[in-house]
Amino acid sequence: MLWREGALHEDTVQPFDLADRGLLLGDGVFDTALALGGRVVEEEAHLARLGAAGAALGFAVDLAEARAAMRAVAARHPRAAIRTTVTRGAGPRGLRPPAAPRPVLWAAVAPLRPGTAFSEVSLGWSAIRRNETSPASRHKTLGYLDAVLAAEAAAQDGHDEAVFLNTAGRVACAGIGTLFAVSGREVATPPLDEGVLAGIVRARVLALAPGLRLGAAERPLTPEDLAQADAVFLTNSLRLVAPVRRIGDRDYASAGHPAVLALREALSREIAQACGMAVES
Repeated sequence: MLWREGALHEDTVQPFDLADRGLLLGDGVFDTALALGGRVVEEEAHLARLGAAGAALGFAVDLAEARAAMRAVAARHPRAAIRTTVTRGAGPRGLRPPAAPRPVLWAAVAPLRPGTAFSEVSLGWSAIRRNETSPASRHKTLGYLDAVLAAEAAAQDGHDEAVFLNTAGRVACAGIGTLFAVSGREVATPPLDEGVLAGIVRARVLALAPGLRLGAAERPLTPEDLAQADAVFLTNSLRLVAPVRRIGDRDYASAGHPAVLALREALSREIAQACGMAVES
């Protein structure tokens, strides 16, 4: 199912301008959101982030069009994953962007696989470094090759995903989300300038933690900090709060940690109240 140019299409194969800079140069942004009961979870936050990413690249995202696209595809499945993509559009040959870009937007939907939310993950250390000086490290741009290669390498080692260090050797993120280390009653995550995406669920965890009598901190984390943590979890918009069972050769009992359980329950309750249905049936 695909939304493009104001209409829904059953087939995801559509005519495409071969001069589009998203195709040729990865010059575009995207967003992934959870939809339940036809409602996009944290819709305004997703739209704001998509708009900010476009602005960082130097083109405007039509947020009214993006909202219409997300809602149109969300209505097709009770539990769904939505991807909204915006490219700068076509341009002349060369690297410099056109003076008057005409962005192209579309949204696609897929049923959410059962068991996606809150499922445990195993992570492997990536040999690829996250460049915290790059705007691409703080926005969901179309240039995801590092994450693709890291994910494949992690899978070859028996893991679900990869953990990236930044150029300073500190923890940045996983290929599919942000990371939190739990020590005692505190949850800590790297700040955005360490090469971290401004995750929607990341922000909710930081907001919910104080009400659960958990300390919440944004500070640089080293691999040693993760090794010494009581628990580690990953956040993204589809997995929500995913307990980490292993990083490299270090095992964790994250799924049963009281802080992880409390955050899972609080987030589930918040989403159910907003959407009128539970995250998992």
